[in-house]
Amino acid sequence: MMKRVNRILIELPYPEHGDMNAAAAVQELMGGKFGEMSTLNNYMFQSFNFRAKKKFKPFYDLIASITAEEFGHVELVANTINLLSIGNTVPGDPDTAPLQNGKDARYSLHFTTTPQTAYPGDGMGRPWNGEYVNNSGVLVEDLLANYCLEIGARTHKMRVYEMTTHPTAREMIGYLLVRGGTHIIAYAKAIKVATGVDVGKMLPVPSLDNNKFDHAKKFMDQGLYNVLYTWGESEYRDINQIWKGLNPETGEPLRVIDGMPEGAPVPDLPELPEQFTPGIDLDDYNRILKRLKSNM
Repeated sequence: MMKRVNRILIELPYPEHGDMNAAAAVQELMGGKFGEMSTLNNYMFQSFNFRAKKKFKPFYDLIASITAEEFGHVELVANTINLLSIGNTVPGDPDTAPLQNGKDARYSLHFTTTPQTAYPGDGMGRPWNGEYVNNSGVLVEDLLANYCLEIGARTHKMRVYEMTTHPTAREMIGYLLVRGGTHIIAYAKAIKVATGVDVGKMLPVPSLDNNKFDHAKKFMDQGLYNVLYTWGESEYRDINQIWKGLNPETGEPLRVIDGMPEGAPVPDLPELPEQFTPGIDLDDYNRILKRLKSNM
């Protein structure tokens, strides 16, 4: 089972004005081949379908722990896209075309399909594809695929970072650059334990270190490059048999945190009458409130 906590991983800057074309670029980090939906579903299905969980428990624990974090990454990217929608349109009579900005945006799905919120697809509007999941059942093959997937995801994050200067987008990407780098190292360590092969000698891939990105520095300073989480579940503590020693890039000790990130409040998106969302007017709201009180 998965336990949902009503917080997101980090606090995202609430913008005065969004940028729907930046949101379109960030969509690649949601539903692209190397997006967070791919990392989540790869590790989720590998953890669901893992054979001999007890015999190879440290590897199962590692994949399951990262799966839990990836769910939070999907949520973080979605909330970033949602915040990038702030202030792009204003309420108005339908005949005034209040959504006219949508005709010039390169991602019209944000206006027609998802009322200026996240879409489960890539930066070109293509829906996420389950064929992006690699679940061979062969442990070393899956670990190597995960290692390469995280490297591909890092490359995409770096490029999207360079596509937009919007502070909300960059804050999210800076955090994910740090955490994604951690996962690259984690899978490299798992491969070394399983095979004796040190693929981690190729690190960093790509070669730019996280401190080159202003919005990643503070997360590096917080030591977030050196930690993995058990999410408060004792069953996953055997990740410390793999996640140990020194970080090969920072030289700092690796730590397993018996818990989860502190997190931050989930943004509360404003109503968007021009998109007919949530489609509840004041009279409807008062009737709902009355019914809620009558059931107390």
